Amino acid sequence: MAFLCRSAAVLLKSSRTAPGLLSASRLYSSGGQYEYILVEKRGQRSNVGFIQLNRPKALNALCDDLMKEVGQALDSFEADADVGAIVITGSERAFAAGADIKEMQNRTFQECYGGNFLSHWNRVSTVKKPVIAAVNGFALGGGCELAMMCDIIYAGEKAQFGQPEILLGTIPGAGGTQRLTRAVGKSLAMEMVLTGDKINAEEAKQSGLVSKIYPVEQLVSEAVKCGEKIAANSKLVTAMAKEAVSGAFELTLAEGNRLEKRLFHSTFATEDRKEGMTAFVEKRKANFRDN
Repeated sequence: MAFLCRSAAVLLKSSRTAPGLLSASRLYSSGGQYEYILVEKRGQRSNVGFIQLNRPKALNALCDDLMKEVGQALDSFEADADVGAIVITGSERAFAAGADIKEMQNRTFQECYGGNFLSHWNRVSTVKKPVIAAVNGFALGGGCELAMMCDIIYAGEKAQFGQPEILLGTIPGAGGTQRLTRAVGKSLAMEMVLTGDKINAEEAKQSGLVSKIYPVEQLVSEAVKCGEKIAANSKLVTAMAKEAVSGAFELTLAEGNRLEKRLFHSTFATEDRKEGMTAFVEKRKANFRDN
């Protein structure tokens, strides 16, 4: 599907959820109003960062500027001591229908290789704080890759995942062949990449791509609840836990176990570990201070 980046005025006017979120994004944005995303903090304690892709007429196709804005929002949340987790979502119709094809159509090899095209998209996967993807509707091509960069994927009942780049004469370029294979195994990943076929939410859950499925209207609130649970723990120790789990995809079993042990030992240098174990022994709720 081919789309061009639209003006913010048209997009925000056509978005049903824009008015409330727009004011929040104006208040929260440190670099001026975002053009292609809506940003706010959610949860009872406002400790969950919330990013909504906002190109409704383009089914949230990922143009380069949109992904730059996502990176900026992630940087802001990463620096916010109150935020303990981040949710990324789209609309009920589409999480993201893919990358912006018209934006890529006339690029040359020299431009792509020389400019390391798509490299900054990987920012989503390098955030220390846990990132939850709330996927409704289409998550295709770059949209599927964006979801897989997140740490947890929740899917709406009508969600569809796919890597249809082969139908455009190219292949996934933002981690699709690598993360999909690690998530669902070689056979299903190869079938999806080579045919362009999609899988639905139930198939995605059965294959291990997503952890939970919710009704469309409940998906975002459930993702925020998950973020609140995570944010209630020590942010310092949570970052260590995320690093350990992420290491399982990069390291051998022996190397991964060594990393886990080092990080486990490191928790004993924190006040939060002492508080957590003391609270357990004293049969009370822990009061973590992120140190």
